[in-house]
Amino acid sequence: MNRPDTRFRRFALAGAVIALLSVIFLQLALMARSNSATWDEPDHVYSAYMQAKHGDFGLNPEHPPLIKFLGALPLLNMQLRMPPLQNRPYRLEEAVGGRDFLFSNDADTILFRVRLATSAITILLALIVFLAAREMFGGGAGLIALGLIAFDPTLLAHSALLTTDAGGACFMFCSIYAFYRYVKSPSKGRLALVGLVVGLALASKHSTVLLFPMLLLLAIAEVFWLEAPPRQEAAAGLGKRSLRFAAALVAIVVLSIGVLWASYGFRYAAREDGLRLNPPLAAQLGRVPSPAERDVLAAAARLHLLPESYIYGFAHVLFQSKAFTSFLLGTIYPHPVWFYFPIAMVIKSTLTFLILFGITMWAIATRRLRARREVVYLAVPAAIYMAFAMAGGMNIGVRHVLPIYVFLSVLIAGAAWRLIQSDRRWLYAIVVLLLFQAVSVVRAFPAYIAYANEAAGGPSAVHDLLSDSSSDWGQQLKSVKSYLDAHGIKDCWFAYFGEGVADYSYYGIPCQPLITADSLYFDGPHDVPPVIDGPVLMSAGVLSGFEFGPGPLNPYEQFKQLKPAAVIDYGVFVYDGRFDIPLAAALSHGQKAGLLLAQNKVAEALVEAQQAEALAPDSASVNATFGNALDASGRPQEALPYYRKALLLAQTVEPRFQHSLIKGMDQRLGSKRP
Repeated sequence: MNRPDTRFRRFALAGAVIALLSVIFLQLALMARSNSATWDEPDHVYSAYMQAKHGDFGLNPEHPPLIKFLGALPLLNMQLRMPPLQNRPYRLEEAVGGRDFLFSNDADTILFRVRLATSAITILLALIVFLAAREMFGGGAGLIALGLIAFDPTLLAHSALLTTDAGGACFMFCSIYAFYRYVKSPSKGRLALVGLVVGLALASKHSTVLLFPMLLLLAIAEVFWLEAPPRQEAAAGLGKRSLRFAAALVAIVVLSIGVLWASYGFRYAAREDGLRLNPPLAAQLGRVPSPAERDVLAAAARLHLLPESYIYGFAHVLFQSKAFTSFLLGTIYPHPVWFYFPIAMVIKSTLTFLILFGITMWAIATRRLRARREVVYLAVPAAIYMAFAMAGGMNIGVRHVLPIYVFLSVLIAGAAWRLIQSDRRWLYAIVVLLLFQAVSVVRAFPAYIAYANEAAGGPSAVHDLLSDSSSDWGQQLKSVKSYLDAHGIKDCWFAYFGEGVADYSYYGIPCQPLITADSLYFDGPHDVPPVIDGPVLMSAGVLSGFEFGPGPLNPYEQFKQLKPAAVIDYGVFVYDGRFDIPLAAALSHGQKAGLLLAQNKVAEALVEAQQAEALAPDSASVNATFGNALDASGRPQEALPYYRKALLLAQTVEPRFQHSLIKGMDQRLGSKRP
């Protein structure tokens, strides 16, 4: 008698799941069309193609190969022009080579293809989230979890991109869920599946190595707490349970490492055909701050326990994460800060997520949610990941804690469904909250990267609170082109966050480039005059100063006090008028001087350095450059006053942001003492 009703509910649930998965796919496909290349994508696309086509794992070794390989599959039937390899340091080779590769071909078609390919991973993740929540808490919980995922701004923003964040989150969650299912009903097949999925996670993103401590803690919880055998069997069964889980963990490690090796074609060497990593692996390992971590990686390399490219990339993550400045709530810190991710998540999470998370904590504390094993399997991985993220220092975007959102979404869904089952009035409140989240997020389309919740001021305020991939990742170029066309602008200046790694001229933007911190490293010299006439376009990432440094170190600091004529996609500010930018012009001349010195064109370098010093005599870096040019000209005594001035300025003007220059000037002056 109940069978037709049960069948109807199953069809309704399946229809709702298909509808939500379709909504996710539609959003990702539209974003893939609407947004221009982000900061990381050109080098990811380039290295992905070289990896899939030529087996080169050395162009982008800081990321494992799986996600890039999946993204490159739609490109293999295209005839693409390839820039010549120049054996530059790998960060320069991949970034500049990636720009040349992407924008010398049909960038729009390439990006759309690779973005759709990687979007499939997020569809898979969403489906697994539904299945996991349904198995753990019931069908209603599955639907709530899927509803949260379908409009999660951070997940959506970083899914329609060829980056590793969504893929790492997907396979990390799948690994824990597979282990949960193995524990509930152990079998060789389920254990093999855990090993396979953990291996896919390792091949997706370096941070997924945290799965090993997660699985270890979950196994310990199972042995001592969750299984809870009868008292008379506890002592006798403890040893057996411990051995069973120990053997399972060993098998998972062995199988997952095997899958990782398979993703590199079972080849130790990162590159073939006479190509070498630049710098070599030994030099890369030497940059790892921790001696213990350095020794472990060196031993893994010496014994060939892991692929060379994986070890090289792991070293990159360990030292690079400590090198970033942090921009939070409008303040620039010269180092990582432990409180970055908790505050950034409060800003970037939807109010629905935050409210439901608070309700979930209340439901657990008051024992309204009694699913002990399920709570542990969702809370422990999230807590471990957050702890390592807070200590790790990768303070350049909430995308780096994306797995936390996935685990907590399922936990929230479980609590919400338990509350609904206890009192139907909860259903109306939760439906309203989910609808509110959908409206809140879609209003930011297609600029999901710039999303912030209403309490934080919304997307229009996020540039004052966060930077980099939580605000402006250079994705607005198509909208910039539309704005310029609509206003008939043919002559402008652009301080673009992606300068050097993305070519905005590809999109038909007629602006002349202004220097940025990245263009000083990645790009050729620009001719920047000390006075410019608007329109001036300024990326939020440049305007914040988080790469140049605060106050007088930022050549565009004055623009923070000006009201823009327009704001494009929450991330590009347009200013009209005439502007004095002597420091930007000086840095431009200084860049030319450095390049000329590298070419041994000393006389020309001296002219450029002298012009730079005349424009910005109170800049430490400009004085240091002038001193270098004088020294190279055979005039070391004339260089000394400029070195001393550079050191004094670096020590007195925002010294926390000029420690490298202070160290360099100390060495210069020390070498010249009698």
